[in-house]
Amino acid sequence: MIAQLSGKLIHKQPNTVIINVGGVGYEVTIPLSTFYELGETGSDTTLKIHTYVREDAIQLFGFWTGREKELFLRLTSVSGIGPKLAITMLSGMPAPELIRAISTSDLVRLTGIPGVGRKTAERVAVELRDKLAALLAEESELEAATAGRPAAAGAAVRDDTVAALIALGYPRPLAERAVTSALQEEGEPTIEAVIKRSLKRISR
Repeated sequence: MIAQLSGKLIHKQPNTVIINVGGVGYEVTIPLSTFYELGETGSDTTLKIHTYVREDAIQLFGFWTGREKELFLRLTSVSGIGPKLAITMLSGMPAPELIRAISTSDLVRLTGIPGVGRKTAERVAVELRDKLAALLAEESELEAATAGRPAAAGAAVRDDTVAALIALGYPRPLAERAVTSALQEEGEPTIEAVIKRSLKRISR
């Protein structure tokens, strides 16, 4: 079973990549969170892999971090949640926010993810709420440790930049993830500068 792939990134798009390992190209389905961490095409990359075996196919699902992979496996353990919907949920919001939404039974946030209805959200919350308690505690500790660090830009700049990208036609999840990554990069924290960096990430 394939648990990790390391090789050349020869193709990427928001939900799929192809990694060349020893002359073999592996197609891997990924969430948006992983897409934004990838380098340029042609660069070396390593992904945590979950191999999903069906009677008629073998699919590879890739993740930038072990935390994402763990959350994916937790989600697919819930009745009615397949790999495709789990990837959609991971793409709908950052892993820490998804963990918090499930742990606090925040059905409004969960049903805001495309394809997640109220019954599905309730089932996920009921089955995973207690199981994700430890992960939520870890996320809270991490937030507390970094609370004193200055933000790259104010919330107003982030919100205005996201709104600008949405106005350009980009989906909100894609816009939010691009802006979050752009704000973490070095550079001016102005709306114009953040928009440029965000568009650069989206077009990679």
